[in-house]
Amino acid sequence: MGKKLEKITPALKAFIQKQKIFFVATAMAEGHVNLSPKGMDTFRVLDANRVMWLNLTGSGNETATHLIHDKRITVMFCAFEGKPLILRLYGTARVYHHRNQEWKEHIQLFAPHAGSRQLIDIQVAMVQTSCGMAVPYMDYQGERESLKIWAEKKGEEGIKEYWKEKNTRSLDGHPSEIFG
Repeated sequence: MGKKLEKITPALKAFIQKQKIFFVATAMAEGHVNLSPKGMDTFRVLDANRVMWLNLTGSGNETATHLIHDKRITVMFCAFEGKPLILRLYGTARVYHHRNQEWKEHIQLFAPHAGSRQLIDIQVAMVQTSCGMAVPYMDYQGERESLKIWAEKKGEEGIKEYWKEKNTRSLDGHPSEIFG
């Protein structure tokens, strides 16, 4: 059943690298808890206690906004094929924007994506595995191209306009600092 670990083991790293989807949860002291699905080959294990993901443009900017106020974050992976497993990474995170030196240092870890918005750098404090025996089997059919096509069509300036319209404040009205 469930185990608590201090680091990502080589076997868990291999599991992470095979996953097509992961889930991210953040919250501030007050307001809505955010839980978001992520995908598109945007997650990297940097070492046994550090991971990073490329946050793409979305309809909101909750994760980055929450992390300004409370650095706590949880990332969850589920096995939808093969041996059952749920893997959670608990830690604290920093957000890097295009204007930050850390963005320039780490963006090459990822394939280019139109609409790349932030890098989320997570220091993993605890790793937890659990059985996942109730998670259904699901077949991977491929990546959705919708976000890619939308972002490419908008172009860099169009994406920035979208950020101004949709990504500068959280659902609870807090500033996201996307523009500094």
